[in-house]
Amino acid sequence: MKLHGYFRSAAAYRVRIALNLKGLRPEHLPHHLRKGEQCAPAYLAINPQGLVPALEDDAGAVLTQSLAIIEWLDETYPEPALLPGDALGRAKVRAFAMALACDTHPVQNLKVLNRLRQLGLPEEKVTEWAAWVNREGLTACEALATGEKGPFCFGATPTIADLCLVPQLGNARRFGVDVSIFPRLLKAEAAAKEIKAFADAAPDKQPDAE
Repeated sequence: MKLHGYFRSAAAYRVRIALNLKGLRPEHLPHHLRKGEQCAPAYLAINPQGLVPALEDDAGAVLTQSLAIIEWLDETYPEPALLPGDALGRAKVRAFAMALACDTHPVQNLKVLNRLRQLGLPEEKVTEWAAWVNREGLTACEALATGEKGPFCFGATPTIADLCLVPQLGNARRFGVDVSIFPRLLKAEAAAKEIKAFADAAPDKQPDAE
């Protein structure tokens, strides 16, 4: 199994956590996003979107999009489960995860920020944009998780929601967001970071970390 990623990519970070939780040890193949390595013809042949992560299974099949990869891992390697056993619980976890992975992260990622720079926005405005996007998404997720049993976002064990939350909080801090306004999310993050699978997946623990 091979994981194409980048140490700072929140999407790749999610998948690294999932792989660690499942006890899987893929070969890690880094693609430096700031140097444009994800746009190299050889990588575009693997993932035509030119995004990370991409996962190649042992048979050579290629999977893209972090949530699709994580759900495939959960179905293929069922323990520990990353989704609740009941339909309502699964829907809540997926909604939380999508709020971050589909509505928050994509509009503050490097591709979008670079486009803002190309349009002439000064760097301080680009950072303000990224901070605003993170703050808006995390505010919604704070409300979604409030009232749910902990210590994780949805219960006593980590789910896909936590796999999306931890990297997004990291992004928020990087863009200067005061995350102290999200006490329920910080509680879930603290619980997650006690788990070795989360700690080992952190950007600063990756061999390609700058």
